[in-house]
Parts: sequence; C-alpha cells; structure tokens
Amino acid sequence: MTIDRRSILQGCLATAASALAPVNVVAQGPQLITRRIPSTGEQLPVVGLGSWITFNVGDDPVLLDECAAVMAAFFEAGGRMIDSSPMYGSSQRTIGYGLQKLDFPQALFSAEKVWASNPRKGPGQIETSRSYWGVPRFDLMQVHNLVSWQSHLETLFAMKAEKKVRYVGITTSHGRRHAEFEQVMASQPVDFIQVTYNVLDRQVEERILPLARERGIAVIVNRPFRRGHLVKRIEHHPLPSWAGETGARNWAQFLLKFIVSHQAVTCAIPATTRLDHVRENMAAATGTMPDGALRRRMAAYVQQL
Repeated sequence: MTIDRRSILQGCLATAASALAPVNVVAQGPQLITRRIPSTGEQLPVVGLGSWITFNVGDDPVLLDECAAVMAAFFEAGGRMIDSSPMYGSSQRTIGYGLQKLDFPQALFSAEKVWASNPRKGPGQIETSRSYWGVPRFDLMQVHNLVSWQSHLETLFAMKAEKKVRYVGITTSHGRRHAEFEQVMASQPVDFIQVTYNVLDRQVEERILPLARERGIAVIVNRPFRRGHLVKRIEHHPLPSWAGETGARNWAQFLLKFIVSHQAVTCAIPATTRLDHVRENMAAATGTMPDGALRRRMAAYVQQL
C-alpha cells in the first residue's frame, strides 16, 4: 500500500472522529425518513449499507480501517441496516472488524444470507457468518438468489420460531428468476424480499413491488447504482434545473431518492468505501421525497441521457 493512500486514509479517519475507538456511536444530524416492516411495524431508515465487493478487502489493515470508518459514519448519520453474504469474500469478517471497533452499535440491523446448494450445510454456514459478525443473532436471514430455497426456508422459519433470527427473506438480483420469485412471495410467509431496482432497471415495478405491498412484505433494493456504473454514466451531465424539487443535491442522491420514494421500498443498500459517499447516501434519506409524477420525470430524464 502506498504512502499516498495511507495519508488519504489518515485524513478520512480524522473526519470520522472516534470511528475506530470502542465506543457507542450516537446518531447525529437530520432525522432520517423511515419505513415500517409490514410484519411487525418496526421502522427502518430507507437507506442502509451494502458490502458486496467494497468490503471484500482481506486482511489489509489500511482497507479494514477504511471500511470501519465508513461504518462509523453510517451509524453516526442514523443508519441501521448492513447487508452481506457468504459469497462476498471477506466482507463478513470486515463487518465484524468494524462492529468490534465500534463496540457493536445498538442501532445495528444485521441482514445476512444463506448461500449453500446443499441444504444440510445451511445451518453451519449461518453459524460461521454469525461468528464473523460477532453478533448473538441476525435480525434478518435471507435465502440468497433462491438457492435451494425450499429447504433453506424450512430451516429459517424454524430458527425464527426459536427466536434465533428475527426475520426471514429471499433475494434475487440482475432481474433473474422473477417468475419463481413471485411464486415464493405468494406462497411463503417471508418478511423481506431483496431485488434489483434503480432508475433504469424497473422490471419489479410491474408485479413484484405491487405483490410485496399486497402481501405485506418489506423490500430491500440492491444494485441501486449498478455497482457505480450508473453514476459514472451520468455524472458528466448536469442535474436537471428542477432537481431541487426532488431534494437531491447530486446524482447519487437523485438516484437514491427515485428508489426510496417508491412506497413499496423499505430500504436501499448502496455500497461504498468512501466517507463522503456514505454521508451523501445517508442524506438521501432526509428532506423532500418525490411524488409519483416527479418520479416519472426523473426516470425519463435519466433514460434520455
């Protein structure tokens, strides 16, 4: 790792205040907009934190501290949900490192996944994930991309009954297996679904989001920026003159506000390793939210760029 990168990190950590000290993080700043989890009424901020790719940093101490600083800024802004998966490399261990540094903030809403083609390996994988995080139990356990979903859901519903997990869900991404996904939503008492949704990938608006509202299922949105490619595609264009009506001050907030203003969406989970980006993302959960007409205008503007 270069000296320049370490110098940058030192500056980032300084702005994160006591991010790496073992203290309880207290939320500060504007009140975040929240949505209720339909099955219980519990409220969650509409912006969370993903860990795919960005937290897969191995044992590099500099990168681990960068991620811990991002987590500190996330909790300081009032964030709750952090999402990961066994398929995300070292991301689970990175989260555990950050949580330990932050003395396990009480606000944490831990969202994990089981990802094992052999259902008999599911319980062991879940326990390994729990040990990486260092939490007593997960708030939400999801079947990742519907892999062996029938057997895994049996396991997860049993764990929920035993209070070993609070909520149960299923996930998909990239628009895959939507027909089967709908069947599971319609037939199984899941609390959460996780799907891909953004201003350009809008297939879930047709059937999945309406079904989630009908069935009382919370919705987590992955890939809100298409792994950053969507922001890179449009960042050289100016925000529209009417962007202030959306409450957005930059493109990332514009894109997030489009997502979380949909009434079926409970929480979007953008991933980042940058302090400025996590703060921008969390600010998208404050202030004005676009109505239906403005959302259609936002989508049309981005599509023509």
